[in-house]
Amino acid sequence: MYNWENLRDAVNEFIDNLRFEREPRELYAPIRYTIEQGGKRVRPVLLLMSYNMYKDNIEEAMYPAVAIETYHNYTLIHDDVMDRASIRRGKPTVCAKWGDTAAILSGDTMLVLAYEFISNVPDDKLPAVLSLFTATAKEIGDGQQYDLDFEKRDDVKEEEYLEMIRLKTSVLLAASMKMGGILADAPKEDLELLYAYGETMGLAFQLQDDLLDVYADQALFGKKIGGDICCNKKTFLLITAMNLASPELLAEMKAWMEKSDFCAEEKISYFTAVYNKLGVREICEKRIEELFAKCDSYMDRISLPAEKKQNLKAFADSILNRNL
Repeated sequence: MYNWENLRDAVNEFIDNLRFEREPRELYAPIRYTIEQGGKRVRPVLLLMSYNMYKDNIEEAMYPAVAIETYHNYTLIHDDVMDRASIRRGKPTVCAKWGDTAAILSGDTMLVLAYEFISNVPDDKLPAVLSLFTATAKEIGDGQQYDLDFEKRDDVKEEEYLEMIRLKTSVLLAASMKMGGILADAPKEDLELLYAYGETMGLAFQLQDDLLDVYADQALFGKKIGGDICCNKKTFLLITAMNLASPELLAEMKAWMEKSDFCAEEKISYFTAVYNKLGVREICEKRIEELFAKCDSYMDRISLPAEKKQNLKAFADSILNRNL
């Protein structure tokens, strides 16, 4: 069986061979820049690991794995335009480097490429794979809209936030794992468990990302710390703090959020102090641990011997960083 480093390297080699060398160059240069930046390749690796638990020949699942990665990077390009983000994975975003127009058009082309790649599956698997992929893409759009809607609201509840991140983040991880199972002819019960595992892991993944935006080492995080605070993004930490704050503290927080002219360091320092005072970090860490436990319960129920599941479990533990 393959470990995550093997699969990440296989995905990178496959992407390198695709090259994305086409004209017009102005359209494909941002695509190549984005897709070749690397990273852990979490989503395609999850697809391939799920597949590899049941079958050995991962080449049969490589095109859909890269389709998932291409689609994911398309969403990031557009997210960065909407968020006015300048740094992604420690490098300038496409919109910062080429401008918004190029980012939108290149992102649109990446979506088309993702569908082109995913069509390279066996004919008997295509209906199920395409249905799952399309349903997931629609859900991610729903999640993005909820995220935008939350920017205008001060009364977002925890359950609303969790549903938003389930749609925006979790469903793609879940679909990646289920798709690997579909391609490998996994039992129906296992397909649902793979989906539930990926969905729950995605929630933990996003809560951890919210936490890292405030408390991580910027050099290791790959993007500016406090970016969510500066743009008043409704994260788990901010929503929890607003729901716990006294009326006086809440008014003070809102006053900070309404400022258009502010020192970023001061605003980040202020909200970090509020989170520390209200115990928000500990609440977030507890939620993450609860999600870890659910992941473990789903993994235990998958109808395979433990040795078949160990690589997937080790990879999930590594990206979720249980020692955060």
